[in-house]
Amino acid sequence: MINRRNLLKIGGTVVAASILGSESVLGAQDFEGNPDRLGMLTDTTRCIGCRRCEAACNKANNLPTAKTSFEDTSVFEEKRKPYVADVQSYTVVNRFEGEDGKPVYRKVQCMHCDEPACVTACPVAALTKSKEGPVVWNEKLCIGCRYCITACPFYVPAFEYSSAFEPKIQKCFMCSQRIKDGLIPACAEACPVEAIQFGKRNDLIKMAKQRIWGEPDKYIDHVYGETEAGGTGWLYVSKLPFEKMGFPENIGTTSFPKLTKDFLGMVNLTLVTWPALLGGFYMATHKKPEEDIKHE
Repeated sequence: MINRRNLLKIGGTVVAASILGSESVLGAQDFEGNPDRLGMLTDTTRCIGCRRCEAACNKANNLPTAKTSFEDTSVFEEKRKPYVADVQSYTVVNRFEGEDGKPVYRKVQCMHCDEPACVTACPVAALTKSKEGPVVWNEKLCIGCRYCITACPFYVPAFEYSSAFEPKIQKCFMCSQRIKDGLIPACAEACPVEAIQFGKRNDLIKMAKQRIWGEPDKYIDHVYGETEAGGTGWLYVSKLPFEKMGFPENIGTTSFPKLTKDFLGMVNLTLVTWPALLGGFYMATHKKPEEDIKHE
């Protein structure tokens, strides 16, 4: 079921489709992708909240020095989102209370969707789904329209407002350059308890299901990201229900680009072009409501 907020995000992909034509967007055709594409698996039952993944990500991506130590646990007193205001990061770890009263930690970053709404919403193809799996960004093409921010069902991309002349889209890129260099993403390399796994997406899904079937009392029977929003490159397994860890609800199993394609197939394209453009301009020039700025 798609709620009102997600319907607005689907509207972001309509903007791009209205400009480019329905056959030009990613959702215009069924997407099978590279069967050997890579992905990540986070096991929240193993995560200890050490935040070494945050520190490794910060270093690998040459992000500004954090204002507080990565060993500071006071950050868990609030739910954080990557790259908000003066907090410049591509990933954060949040703490939740488990059903047994023990803490449960969730790493938050770009989900690297198989059919990314952000890619479809971008009118200049600055965002692309690479054959290796990561959703990457080309700063030379980006025009700063911010449609990708509006379209994302996981509320991930952020905009670097602090830079007046060269603002950048900020999000995790799954260490795409490290992957090309034969290395694994920095967060997975730094995790001391192997809560983060990197490999072929198909293999990670098998690994996740083996853990669930092998220890049914330790995990709920669901691999988050296997089918959500059409499937994502970042997967999760957990004992705590995902909705209790701030994961978006009611996003369905159909990708937003496909939902957009179905909508455009019912309506003459000329009837949606101007409303979509005007709506897109409004969303691109107005800040999100306070409830949207806060992390899930």
